[in-house]
Formats: sequence, C-alpha cells, structure tokens
Amino acid sequence: MKKLPIQFYERKDVLLIAKELIGKIIVTNFEGTITSGRIIETEAYVGLTDRASHSFGGKRTTRNEHMYSVAGTVYVYICYGMHHLFNVVTNETNLPDAVLIRAVEPITGIDTMLKRTGKPKLDNTLTKGPGNAAKALGISKRHSGKKLDNDEIYIADDGFKIAETTIGISRRIGVEGSGDAALLPYRFYVKENVFVSGSPNK
Repeated sequence: MKKLPIQFYERKDVLLIAKELIGKIIVTNFEGTITSGRIIETEAYVGLTDRASHSFGGKRTTRNEHMYSVAGTVYVYICYGMHHLFNVVTNETNLPDAVLIRAVEPITGIDTMLKRTGKPKLDNTLTKGPGNAAKALGISKRHSGKKLDNDEIYIADDGFKIAETTIGISRRIGVEGSGDAALLPYRFYVKENVFVSGSPNK
C-alpha cells in the first residue's frame, strides 16, 4: 500500500480527482491507534465558481481558510454544530477546490471506530455519511490544515481497482440552496455499496 503523492492532489481537475479517490484508503494513526476505510463516496467542489462551495466567488473566512492552502491539505469544517466533515484540498494555492469524503467502507480498527461513534455493533451506519465517516476515523476540526503526506492522516492506494461500470454519478447531497449548482453531477459513489450515504445508490 502506497501513500498517494501530493502531485495526485495538485491536478486542476477536481472532478477527476474526486472520481479517482473512489477505491482509495484513508488511514489515520493517532497515538498508535490505526483505523482505515475504503473511500466509496465523494463530492467535488470547484472553489471559486461553484455556488455550493464555501469559497464561491473568492469568499475567504477563518472557517474556510484552509481551502486556499496547498494541494493535499486537510480541510475539516463543522456542520450543524456537531458533524466534522473531512475534505481534501486540490489544485494549487489560492484556487480552493476540494473533495468531500462522504462515506468509507471500514477496514482496520473497527472496534476503535465503534468506541468513537458509540455504536454497539458494526452496521452500515458506522461510516455512512461524512459526519459518521470522519468520527469513526477520529478526524475532527483540530486536524484541519494538516497535510496528507504525514503518517497521522493520509490516503493510500493498495492496488484495488474499481470497475468503471460500478461508479455512479449524481447530483450532490444537501446543497439544494445553491441554485443551479445543486444539479451538477459532482457526486461519485460505488453502486449498491451499503455504506453509501444517499440516493441514488444503484
């Protein structure tokens, strides 16, 4: 299993990156506790021109400042005052494109994931949805700004191949207030995977 190089995130096509992240593995290693999950759902956000993006029109705040960082930076924001959502910054500095990791399929450290989420047993809700996925992996707002070339949080390729026919594409979830941008086909997911967070899932 090899860490994705920073060059993977430096490319200008955030849609391609979001699609190619499907099947890759997120690994977290906090104080020797390792958890990991295979990415099975992502959403792309084209920073400056995408009304669904936090940085649309060049908006720059304390909350979204890490979106303007170098490619391969972790961007975590809090949704509804409780859910910590994990994003990967792409493109180049000051071009704030990002990919939201919406769901993963758990691989390593499931017992730890259950403790973090307070769930009694493994089911598809453990890492279904961006808030659950980040919580299970131990990722929170305090990790925003970190780079994915370290050993604490990174994304890796284990050689697993996702067949093109099994990758679904749809509009994004939860951005209905962003006008025409809500209709853009910027969501990628593994069809019929029980950990996928929204519909369609086939």
